Amino acid sequence: MSPYNRIAGQSVERICALSDGVFAVAMTLLVLDLHAPAAEAIHSERDLLGALWLLAPRLLVYMLSFLTLGIFWLGQQTQLNFVARSDRQFSWIHLAFLFAVTITPFSTALMAEFIAYRSALVLYWLNIVALGALLFASWSYLERTHLLKPDMPPGTAAAVCRRILYAQALYAAGAALCVVSTTLSLGVIVLLQLNYAIAPRIGPLARV
Repeated sequence: MSPYNRIAGQSVERICALSDGVFAVAMTLLVLDLHAPAAEAIHSERDLLGALWLLAPRLLVYMLSFLTLGIFWLGQQTQLNFVARSDRQFSWIHLAFLFAVTITPFSTALMAEFIAYRSALVLYWLNIVALGALLFASWSYLERTHLLKPDMPPGTAAAVCRRILYAQALYAAGAALCVVSTTLSLGVIVLLQLNYAIAPRIGPLARV
């Protein structure tokens, strides 16, 4: 390894700062796909309510994606809290993770536009897979290269891996339901996201 590569990408603080900025932009871009009803088409309260009802699927997808990015931001920040130091390879893994974050507004817009199509939902799910896989890869790299803090609480590493793997398995099950119904599949994914956001202390998913 060259001397430059040995010293490159060592600042965890810079990774955190870049990550926060990318997440902030991606979460803001999500809302740009929502448009208020055209004024010339609205002539009564009934027209407005009807237009808002037609907008409901896009609003649902926006909320789902905002929740998704919020969950992965929290997961990434949890990992970074235990990083003692960084290196060039770890920085590039996180840049790949942030690339998957920047793709989320596109996969969201695609699903909002073609919500009844399986292909759009599968592509959205693949976006989630990429986020989870890269987050898992970053944690595995940290463990393998001993970049984690030595005073990390016992069981933390296993808990992080278990959460990511369980989540991806559950998302895959939810996505597979699109064979039956895209509405059912999307509904299950929404429930899974709510579970991870609310973090219930009871129930079958409480330990996931």
